[in-house]
Amino acid sequence: MLTLSHIENGELAQMCVTPTENRSPEIVCLVDDDPLVLRSTGLLLVSGGFTVRRFVKGKDFITYVESHEVPLVVLDIWMEEMTGFEVLARLCVISPQTHVIVITGHEDTAARILAMQIGTVAFLIKPFDDEQFLEVVHRALGHPDLRKKTVARAQKASAAAGSLPRV
Repeated sequence: MLTLSHIENGELAQMCVTPTENRSPEIVCLVDDDPLVLRSTGLLLVSGGFTVRRFVKGKDFITYVESHEVPLVVLDIWMEEMTGFEVLARLCVISPQTHVIVITGHEDTAARILAMQIGTVAFLIKPFDDEQFLEVVHRALGHPDLRKKTVARAQKASAAAGSLPRV
């Protein structure tokens, strides 16, 4: 019998997706202070064939990425304790090759422009279309040289972290 734990453990994705190569699923980290978003977006990623690591706090994600290779992070911008821009500034230093998809519950033109200037792959407003989201994730993981400006990105992210108001 198929249960929710099969879905959360990625077993359903393995049953439904025939891999084109013999390799393990890509790891996607998800950082959001909303447990509902973590659960629903995490399940969506698992259904898309990804291994998901979920983090409620930016600092916990930073600790993880210091000792693990992370190809992609889906990052909420407006979180308590440590904003997404603060996480992004730190990420640029410790793992500049990590691709970033920004998600937020609030349309913020200044944050969108800044995120794209820094070099994020996409800026999505929650709730987002599931198919569009998975397409963006696949695109991000399929283009390893999507961001070549890691030094400039790190400098811009550091400046952004200091200039945006805390929520």
